[in-house]
Amino acid sequence: MNALLDDLLWRGLIAHSTDLEALGQHLDAGPVKFYVGFDPTATSLHFGNLVQLLVARRLQEAGHQPFLLVGGATGQIGDPKESGERAMNPKEVVAAWVERIRSQTTRFVSFEGDNAATIVNNLDWTAEMSVVDFLRDVGKHFPVNRMLARDVVARRLEAGISYTEFSYVLLQSMDFRELYRRHGVTLQHGGSDQWGNITAGVELIRRSDQGKAHAMATPLLTKADGTKFGKTEAGTIWLDPELTSPYAFHQYFLNTEDAKVIDYLKVFSFRSREEIDALEKATEDEPHKRLAQKALADDVTDIVHGVAEREAVVAAAGSLFGRGELRELSPVVLQGVMKEIKAAEVRLPIPLADAFLVSGIVDSKAAARRAVLEGGAYVNNEKVGDPDMVLDREHLLADRYVVLRRGRRTVGGVQVASS
Repeated sequence: MNALLDDLLWRGLIAHSTDLEALGQHLDAGPVKFYVGFDPTATSLHFGNLVQLLVARRLQEAGHQPFLLVGGATGQIGDPKESGERAMNPKEVVAAWVERIRSQTTRFVSFEGDNAATIVNNLDWTAEMSVVDFLRDVGKHFPVNRMLARDVVARRLEAGISYTEFSYVLLQSMDFRELYRRHGVTLQHGGSDQWGNITAGVELIRRSDQGKAHAMATPLLTKADGTKFGKTEAGTIWLDPELTSPYAFHQYFLNTEDAKVIDYLKVFSFRSREEIDALEKATEDEPHKRLAQKALADDVTDIVHGVAEREAVVAAAGSLFGRGELRELSPVVLQGVMKEIKAAEVRLPIPLADAFLVSGIVDSKAAARRAVLEGGAYVNNEKVGDPDMVLDREHLLADRYVVLRRGRRTVGGVQVASS
């Protein structure tokens, strides 16, 4: 077994492959040029894209050369969804998203050395292509009966699917062939939900160019109850810090359930087998210490947001529960903290009892007053002794926020309403 594939299998990162033995031989004979694609369907890459970016990094660190494709063309079409037709975004919107996503991808692979990464845009080879050329050169290699048999298409046939979405597989397959022809790319990887599109590209290369290409796909990550990992009640986990704050990002991984934390460490961390095995044993022996969760949250936040940002959010989490100075936190970190604890908007001045109530840490004003009288009420980590206290501007952190706490663990907050 090729050492890289052996590691990917151990990490649970291979759900499908065209021919694992042949792929191993191809990698051994390398270096191999490979690609992974990202369609610009939003302003930011998300949690699911991170899995592919880290697979690309692992391949590059093993000596292979990555090509990161941002779909300026396919992003205008959209891969078929099971739930219904995708809304088409304006071309100028897609173009702006392409640039944002292009910028995001640069943080995860190296653009230096003999196997430096390259970023490509499939609009470069589709923009000037005529419909007739597309049908003659690409469409003739796709039997309609096989396209109709694809799971997502078959499920959409009764409700209806446009020819636009039906043809998406041709565009993605052409991407693989173009990279094969232009750069000698012979391997594509992606998520298991893209397996049909990926293998169609392998087949196109075989049919049109009599070439040999390889493919592999990662599994869908799930929680212990089978639901999709990477989703919260608030929605998607984004890589853009303006959409998902580094604090919320770190907290999401910190709250990983024991049953799955080692699986996620293998995927998102570059720790060795020995280190992960030790963390697995620690989780079994001393689960209350949550050492694996802390390692996971720290590692993935380091990768996505940087060490300095991770240190700031760890300090913020400690400060929130009285183990640090809240006033030393930056406004950006405080903003992420207050969003995560769902700070209520208020206008100053406001009685402390009212602030405790609207922040959700007590269920009545009477309970707030009792917390003060019993010595369990805190404002910005300072114990409060006056139940009639009124919050005003002198209590604000970063000119907007107040952190409230009842006892050791019940935390909430308020923020001055935007004018």
